[in-house]
Amino acid sequence: MPDFDVVIRDGMIFDGTGGPRYRADIGVKDGVIAEIGRIPASRAAREIDAGGLNVAPGFVDTHTHYDAQLFWDPYCSLSGWHGVTSVVIGNCGFGFAPVAPDFRDRAMQTMTRVEAIPYESMKAGLPWDWETFPEFLDSVERTNKAVNLVPCVPIAPMLIRVMGFDRAKAGELPTDLEHEQLKDLLRESLDAGGIGWSAQVLPPDGPAPVQRDFDGGPMVTDVMHLETAVALAEVLAERNEGSVQLTVGLGDEGVSTYEFYERVAEACGRTVIFNVVQGNSSQPGQHRNSMKWLASCRERGLRIVGQSLTTRAGFTFTLDEWNLYDENDAWMEVTLGNVEERLEKMADPERRAALRDIIPIATTIPPEGVMIAEVRSSRLKEFEGLTCGEAAEKLGVPHAVDAMLDIAVRDRLQTTFYGESINNDLEVLRDILGDPHLMPGVSDGGAHTKFITVGRYPTEFLAELVRDHQMCSLEHAHYRLSALPARTVGLADRGTLELGKAADIVVYDLDKLSIEPMEIAYDFPGDEWRRIQKAQGYRYVLVNGDVTIEDDKETHTYSGSLLRQTG
Repeated sequence: MPDFDVVIRDGMIFDGTGGPRYRADIGVKDGVIAEIGRIPASRAAREIDAGGLNVAPGFVDTHTHYDAQLFWDPYCSLSGWHGVTSVVIGNCGFGFAPVAPDFRDRAMQTMTRVEAIPYESMKAGLPWDWETFPEFLDSVERTNKAVNLVPCVPIAPMLIRVMGFDRAKAGELPTDLEHEQLKDLLRESLDAGGIGWSAQVLPPDGPAPVQRDFDGGPMVTDVMHLETAVALAEVLAERNEGSVQLTVGLGDEGVSTYEFYERVAEACGRTVIFNVVQGNSSQPGQHRNSMKWLASCRERGLRIVGQSLTTRAGFTFTLDEWNLYDENDAWMEVTLGNVEERLEKMADPERRAALRDIIPIATTIPPEGVMIAEVRSSRLKEFEGLTCGEAAEKLGVPHAVDAMLDIAVRDRLQTTFYGESINNDLEVLRDILGDPHLMPGVSDGGAHTKFITVGRYPTEFLAELVRDHQMCSLEHAHYRLSALPARTVGLADRGTLELGKAADIVVYDLDKLSIEPMEIAYDFPGDEWRRIQKAQGYRYVLVNGDVTIEDDKETHTYSGSLLRQTG
């Protein structure tokens, strides 16, 4: 009988530790790395020829929203197509447990705007065979998985369960008894395997971009109090386990954004993930402020890890679906309602002044530079390929916003627009990659599926930022893509290629590594569609020792696990 289930032979090993590359064989037995070195051919049940290829630990994406998609897509694509072997779900405080049966529909509606997950897909694809968070994890356990799922405990459903929807939504401070109930719910969720907890705190009057609820108002965690966050942090301290994922944007009055993170980090004594460090073409140098503050946290012994956005993926959208200008109240209002209601509001000249005066710049470049990529009406073909600024001149209207709306309304909101990412400056990205403590990610996988394809980020990181632009070494890149995120969220058995570690392994051809063009896929339940970008260059991806991707194609092997925290 062979000693190993799989031997990956003669690959260039990047072990994820940051140490120098070396050539060797890797023997896998029962899902773990059992031997590294020179392994005789007779000892393998299956051999993978990695000659001329790079072999690295599977990538770990700590920020996704696959909480719904995992039930109909075992690969959690795009992530599973781009070398990711473990994804963290339950981010930003959003999720589907605990949820009472009579609140399930509202819970799905909530996710249609804040994370732009299609309602019909959730309605058709979620089994809803749970109420509590432990029951949710049991349901995930029963589901086919081609990647590992790492469950973070979302705080929004807990606030609603304890306080009721209206009080939580109004931002009331929980009573002492309610704080104890919240802490008990968190303990129950951690006991079931949660790796920590998450929340988004972006109040409507704060300076940060706002992601709205279904009704246009704040999400319940957006108005969550610092006292509540500290109380939940204390649960992690008492257990000495778990991590916190936070996205915070507060105004100048009271506690600041940085102070909020620091208070939570002090209270829990555990790792707190800061979202997000990125370039911003409208606010040059903003990333350096965050990097300087993160350095000061390290000097003071606070375990706050910055997560960086390293993709240059832009936004492709039509105004019948678009909702990522929500930091602007006027834009938020005109994008509420069905198509007919949106058409009426977007055509209203009385609304235009507010839409022009407050330019939405937090997610994409200003409307002047947004491209008119495709129109449906033949009468509007002359505008294809123009920016909205150029179209405004052609139409003789006062502003790019007028051109965008006029063309979209005449096209019944079917015009496809494209806006470049504000994270597009290569020198800023070089600056970000120069900080070895910043963790790439924020794919938002499973969210905004009709707008963005950020799940491609590992391929983009390796093929463009490292290979083409030489922003860091491959050794450093694989540490950042695997070991650093694994360590940050407490995955002690993942992230490096070392004896005894789980055999989550990527075998790829660096020269051929690339991102395929964007396409529309009609592969969601409820007859829904999404935008996707596949990868080329991944010869093999192994999850827990089994090949899940071969020559860039799914093998329909479901060897992924639910990685419950066990203490």
